[in-house]
Amino acid sequence: MAISVETFFLVPDAQGTLQAQIQQMIAQGILSGRLHRGEKLPSSRRLATHLGVSRITVTLAYTELLANDYLTSRGRSGYYVSDNAPVPPVYEPTAPAEDRVDWPRAIVKTFSGGDTLDKPRDWARYRYPFIYGQADPTLFDHANWRLCGMRALGAKDFSSLTADYFDQDDPLLVEFIARHTLPRRGIAARPSEILITMGAQNALWLTAQVLLNARRQAAVEDPCYYALRDLLTQTRCTMVPISVDSNGLPPEAIPDRTDVIFCTPSHQSPTTATMPMDRRKALLDRARELNALIVEDDYEFELSFLGSPSPSLKSLDREGRVIYVGSFSKSLFPGLRLGYLVGSAAFIREARALRAQVLRHPPGHMQRSAAYFLSLGHYDAQIRRMSKALHDRRRTLEESVARHGLTVAGRGAYGGSSLWMRAPAGVDTTALAERLRTQSVLIEPGAPFFAGPDRPRDFYRLGYSSIQRKSIDAGVAQIAAALSGYWT
Repeated sequence: MAISVETFFLVPDAQGTLQAQIQQMIAQGILSGRLHRGEKLPSSRRLATHLGVSRITVTLAYTELLANDYLTSRGRSGYYVSDNAPVPPVYEPTAPAEDRVDWPRAIVKTFSGGDTLDKPRDWARYRYPFIYGQADPTLFDHANWRLCGMRALGAKDFSSLTADYFDQDDPLLVEFIARHTLPRRGIAARPSEILITMGAQNALWLTAQVLLNARRQAAVEDPCYYALRDLLTQTRCTMVPISVDSNGLPPEAIPDRTDVIFCTPSHQSPTTATMPMDRRKALLDRARELNALIVEDDYEFELSFLGSPSPSLKSLDREGRVIYVGSFSKSLFPGLRLGYLVGSAAFIREARALRAQVLRHPPGHMQRSAAYFLSLGHYDAQIRRMSKALHDRRRTLEESVARHGLTVAGRGAYGGSSLWMRAPAGVDTTALAERLRTQSVLIEPGAPFFAGPDRPRDFYRLGYSSIQRKSIDAGVAQIAAALSGYWT
């Protein structure tokens, strides 16, 4: 492997002759492990031109390193790092210079320290991973996804792989969403009203940035998707949490002067409550009274294995007040990071411009691969396969929960991939989760989903998309045992 000439540079205030500086620079690279045995150095002409020195200076430095067995010469091929060079087995970057920046003063806005849950990256090695939002590899159609990815790499699709769309998206993916995905939710939209995003969270961020500032007020569900509160905080808007009930967000509780309402009517996050039709109409009426907008996050609508999903709020909207957020992350796999925004053309235009400034567009190859996977019918086949598997796991989990005497606080009326649970009074599920983790059981504590300092500590979520059906009962038994011995 050839070493790039760009990795070499001279320190302006270094001591010694140019020849000595070049010699020291290469020797230190070898001694630190940055330059590996057998790697080819730049030619003396290229390195001299790059460093702005004479070629003879570089040649003399190479000759000295050759004599000391740091380098070896291979005829007319050039100079290489010698096999006898004292190279350590692992490259350890040199320690950076002392950091003297006053970072608390330099940083004007912080983004860390939010409520994002700690989900272990090695969750798959746990025996009982009741973790939400991760993909079960046994349910995914790897073979056809690979074929679609290879097709997207073909010469015919070269432009979709290499082109800079700037602020546009793959027309095949947009067309599929407009003609197939949205009509299933009763939504009609033109391409100018659809924007591809890096998942639902990116869609929510774009929406918040376009619609909110320090002078505006946003109503959010309580509990809600924990990352939503974090990204709304960035806008410095006034955030008003609205306690949800068994039917989701109560419209009458939305205060005056509210500008934007964030909700998950089809599958409330995290309680899984489904908003009935009369309340959906009441929510639209309340938004009209306030002259407010509604942001509808319609995650998991595809996983409605217990019955047909209720109509989306966007499908009932006749005034353009609803901005719709969809995602393929839950139905395909989280790492795909593809979602979409649907709204009036004026809103999408601004969201598109903001996206272009931040990340241009989601990678064209991923968009085209997804478009093929969707349009060739593989997506629908996968949804049917996933829905059957999740239905079986859901039934097993509910039976096990009932058998072990655990309390369900919320279960989706149409399906989904989790149950919202409540522990006995006095149990801190954050501490419970830590204890269970040592026993190879993963649950999600519920406190981060709630707003305010006095959050309920006794809720938790059990996801069943990532755990095999055969492991569910033993895992629930572990949870029940931990709860019964919580105070010991």
